[in-house]
Amino acid sequence: MGTAAEMLGVSPSFLRALGAAKLIEPKRSSGGHRRYSRYQLRLAARARELVDQGTPVEAACRIIILEDQLAEALRINEARTTGD
Repeated sequence: MGTAAEMLGVSPSFLRALGAAKLIEPKRSSGGHRRYSRYQLRLAARARELVDQGTPVEAACRIIILEDQLAEALRINEARTTGD
């Protein structure tokens, strides 16, 4: 968690808040350390952007979830229209 927080320029408590808001749920290593995927790190970076702009953490997480759902819906629609 410390390494991920350092990479993103956030505190470990910020990452825990994202976990509590169900935005990211890291896997655990055999030693109990949190392991974040690149996708989760991208979500956390987006959350940091929104929070830095003044958005509360909970609202930022909801926005990101909705953005992700919209992107998935657009991918599905594109695949349907192109016949993939």
